[in-house]
Parts: sequence; C-alpha cells; structure tokens
Amino acid sequence: MNYFPKGYGGQRRSPEEVKRDGWREQGVLAVSVDDHRLTWPERELVEQLGTKLYGPRPAGEVRHG
Repeated sequence: MNYFPKGYGGQRRSPEEVKRDGWREQGVLAVSVDDHRLTWPERELVEQLGTKLYGPRPAGEVRHG
C-alpha cells in the first residue's frame, strides 16, 4: 500500500515555493532583507517595514549579503 496522508511522503517544496505560494494564495510576503535580487533601496524599504511592524533587529545581527 502506497498511501501517504497529506503532508507526508512525496516531494518537499523548496522555501522559495512556499514563499511564492504564500504570496499568491494568502497575500503573505516573506522576504529576506539580504535577498540579492533586491536593489539597495528595496532592501532598505524591507528593513524599514520590518522595523515598523516588528521592532528593530538585535544589534549583533549579522547580515548575510
């Protein structure tokens, strides 16, 4: 018997697929402030939005860009 309950078995979605589907299906945007696809002004906007919504990041936080 090769039955797997939903969410078990098969192929796992990549993080990019999860983010894309979240945006398309629920209007939820998950973006890294260090995403290389963004320009400097776009990264700054993401940083400002994150700070406004969730507060500042820890001072010791290391950027991965």
